[in-house]
Amino acid sequence: MAKKILVVDDEKKIVDIVAFNLQKEGYEVVVARDGEYCLAAFEKERPDLVILDIMMPKMDGFEACRKIREKSQVPIIMLTARAEEVDKVLGLELGADDYMVKPFGVRELLARVKANLRRTDGKKDTRAASVATFGDLEIDSARYEVRRKGEALELTHREFELIKFLATQNSQVFSREALLEKVWGYEYFGDVRTVDVTIRRLRSKVEENPENPKYILTKRGVGYYFKMDV
Repeated sequence: MAKKILVVDDEKKIVDIVAFNLQKEGYEVVVARDGEYCLAAFEKERPDLVILDIMMPKMDGFEACRKIREKSQVPIIMLTARAEEVDKVLGLELGADDYMVKPFGVRELLARVKANLRRTDGKKDTRAASVATFGDLEIDSARYEVRRKGEALELTHREFELIKFLATQNSQVFSREALLEKVWGYEYFGDVRTVDVTIRRLRSKVEENPENPKYILTKRGVGYYFKMDV
C-alpha cells in the first residue's frame, strides 16, 4: 500500500511541484492550504508523513505542528522561507523531525521523505526483540518504545532512533556531524544545531534531571555518548 503524505503550504506553485514529484515516486498525496485545514485533513486521512510550511494563514505551521504532536508521533518535515536559526530551533523544539529552507531541491526533499519514512517502518515490526535495560530506563526496539520506571515515554521517531543508536555503541562518543550521518541518514550541510536541539528534547524526556543527565552525556569539545553502566 502506498504511503500517504500530507503536504501543507499556501503557495500553490510549491504544492503542485511537491505533489507531482511525490506522486511520481508512488506516494499518495493529500493537500492542505492552511493550518486549520491541515488539522482536519490530518484527522481524516491519517498520513504517514507531513510536509508542513511555517508561514500560513489562519494557523501557522508551528501551532499546527504542536497540535499534531499532541496526538501523534508521525514524522513532520517543516518548510521555512527564512534561514533564521530561531525558526529551525523552534520547529525542532515543537517536535518536528526535520526542516528544509526554501527554495529547496526536489531531489533533496524526496531523499528526506524516504529517510524519515524508512525510520518509521520499525514501528510496524512486531517480531520479538530483547529489551535493553539501563538503570531505570528500558529501550524496547520491538515496540519502538522507551520506558522509565515502567512508564512509556512519548518520543518522536527521531528521538527514539537517536537514543537507540547511542545505547548500542558501548559508550562511544560521537560528534554532531557523525550523529547526523548515522541517525539522520543524510547530510545537513553542517547544520549541527539540529543534534543539539534533539538531544535537549530527549534529555527532557528520559532524564530525571535534564540539567544533570546520567544517561545521555556530553564529552566537551567532542560530542555525545550514552553511559552504559548506570
